[in-house]
Amino acid sequence: MAGKPKLYYFNGRGRMESIRWLLAAAGVEFDEEFLETREQFENLLKDGSLLFQQVPMVEIDGMRLVQTRAILNYVAAKHNLYGKDLKERALIDMYVEGTTDLMGIIRVHHKLPPEQKEKNLSLIIERATERYFPVYEKVLKDNGERFLLGSLMTWADVQLIETILMAEEKESTILSLFPLLQAFKTRMCEVPTIKKFLQPGSQRKPPPDEKFVATANRVFNRK
Repeated sequence: MAGKPKLYYFNGRGRMESIRWLLAAAGVEFDEEFLETREQFENLLKDGSLLFQQVPMVEIDGMRLVQTRAILNYVAAKHNLYGKDLKERALIDMYVEGTTDLMGIIRVHHKLPPEQKEKNLSLIIERATERYFPVYEKVLKDNGERFLLGSLMTWADVQLIETILMAEEKESTILSLFPLLQAFKTRMCEVPTIKKFLQPGSQRKPPPDEKFVATANRVFNRK
């Protein structure tokens, strides 16, 4: 029997968090090795683990996978969260790319100097409420309101709930104009595997802070 997947990254969200979410939603237990020193990173480089000299990296099924999207694709397909045919996969990819775009705006927020944070927060709210959330609200309405592709949960739903919760950390009322997304949030948070992941003490990471930034800078030798 194959062992647990092992995740190599910092003890924080970053690009690994969506991988944690997807594994957790699939009910997969995983181990983590947190990078805290430059030496750890250099050892991974020396032994050839990091194909493109970057993390995240996941050891799974005898492979060492890098590149976030490749890892997510593999996990989703392995655990039946990637649709039943090419058409559904194309839709999942499209919905995932949308949430990835919004996540990118949210993810940089903690890196910005104080004088830029207010502007970025306005951008998060504008993009979420005018560009992205209206799309997912309509998709839910068109597909029966349960999940983005209808009756079965997919990777797209997992990444959407992750994105919703990230956005709400920045603006608690950001879903106020989207009743179907509000109901979707409630429904997704009651999925047993996701409910477990949302409990205190799980492997879900808190919002990034100065310690997370300092660790990444140390590992990558950033000034």
